[in-house]
Amino acid sequence: RQQKWKGSVSTQAKMPPCDFVPEKYESYLYERMQKIREQSIAPSLRTYYKKPLLLHQGHMQWLFDHEGRRYLDLFAGIVTVSVGHCHPKVTMATQKQLARLWHTSSIYMYPPIHEYAEKLTSLFPDPLKVVYLTNSGSEANDLAMFMARVHTRNFDIISLRGGYHGSSPYTLGLTSLTPYKHGVANGFGCTATMLPDVFRGPWGGSHCRDSPVQTVRKCSCTEGACLAKDQYTEQFKDTLNTSVPKTVAGFIAEPIQGVNGAVQYPRNFLKEAYQLIRERGGLCISDEVQTGFGRTGSHFWGFQTHGVVPDIVTLAKGIGNGFPMAAVVTTKEIANSLAQNLHFNTFGGNPLACVVGAAVLDAIEEDGLQKNSEDVGTYMLLELAKLRDKFEIVGDVRGKGLMIGVEMVTDKECRRPLPAEEISQIWEDCKDMGVLIGRGGLYSQTFRIKPPMCITKRDVDFTVEVFRTALQGYMERAT
Repeated sequence: RQQKWKGSVSTQAKMPPCDFVPEKYESYLYERMQKIREQSIAPSLRTYYKKPLLLHQGHMQWLFDHEGRRYLDLFAGIVTVSVGHCHPKVTMATQKQLARLWHTSSIYMYPPIHEYAEKLTSLFPDPLKVVYLTNSGSEANDLAMFMARVHTRNFDIISLRGGYHGSSPYTLGLTSLTPYKHGVANGFGCTATMLPDVFRGPWGGSHCRDSPVQTVRKCSCTEGACLAKDQYTEQFKDTLNTSVPKTVAGFIAEPIQGVNGAVQYPRNFLKEAYQLIRERGGLCISDEVQTGFGRTGSHFWGFQTHGVVPDIVTLAKGIGNGFPMAAVVTTKEIANSLAQNLHFNTFGGNPLACVVGAAVLDAIEEDGLQKNSEDVGTYMLLELAKLRDKFEIVGDVRGKGLMIGVEMVTDKECRRPLPAEEISQIWEDCKDMGVLIGRGGLYSQTFRIKPPMCITKRDVDFTVEVFRTALQGYMERAT
């Protein structure tokens, strides 16, 4: 049935059909939920939207609220629901394991951890063949930092400005976004260097990034050359020559920045950065928490899109389709560094998590989700680029596969971020028309579109029409 939405705008676009019928909502009234939220849940755990959604059930790319309204979920629980909400294969495998064995800890042998370790590491190139299982992305990045320092016997780690690598006290040093910083000591031995952002940074052109959509900035680079890449590499060298010792522990980067709004670097930047770090004795860490498991479409891991092989890879979010699990994959030599002393994780690699992780890998392969990410993601990027060309406030459309950012500006020439309250109204309008998207960037100026990898081109058509309607509503209000 066509749903009627209350909001400042409405769309004639029909939401794609869904045969799934949610259960009847039978929990507390919305007002009681709000009161519990205010009184008993930490206020730092903020909610989206002026009137927060009370979600009741999920099915693949769809979410249902307490009143039965259906929403197209294009944020996937913050880039976490990789194969679809309550995917039948993952659900069935989890239920079966729930009745068999939840937990014993890895001090004993049990089939799921060995089966999953073999399945997961088979997807990595040599020499990345050893996995340490943890429970969250912050925990994985924390361990990666620790491994790099223990193995190299160096201390300093470099990250990129705008990067998000967790909010634990250790990883906060790597995370370079002001909203996540607190006025307490953190980040000793961590140095953030210039972000090679070809849209918002000082250098960028029309051929820089590995994406179906380039920036509207022009350049005169000849084929095979990239002035922006060269300039950002010089800035990286400048950090190495001025801000850290002659030897470093490592460098960490997301293949595409997630929380900062799907920011992409110039082609070959990471390759040159990796070489510079290794010349100084450091290890290269690829944070695949958001880019892994086929989301970029062309490759299974984000680092593969840059033509590099890191020394350590961190995984979380999509690894478990919403189940709390994560991993660090590295070489045998680096992993052995931790074996000199005890380093133990009680819940990491528990039987339930390993069964979930294995079922997710099976679903990605059997449902063809990497290919779907490439096909549907490219289609969405090209359709969104048409809106960028039509609306002055859409400054940049970027990404790869189903890792997409749409950056909003006052005008394309100055690239000044559109004020937050104006972006919020567009965002609210999209929600009121049935589409849920994320927000990102230092000024919360970028819409983040990172859906379950099972979405279809019909979903894209609906999304683009909803977004176009919301943009048109903004233009009408502005005039």
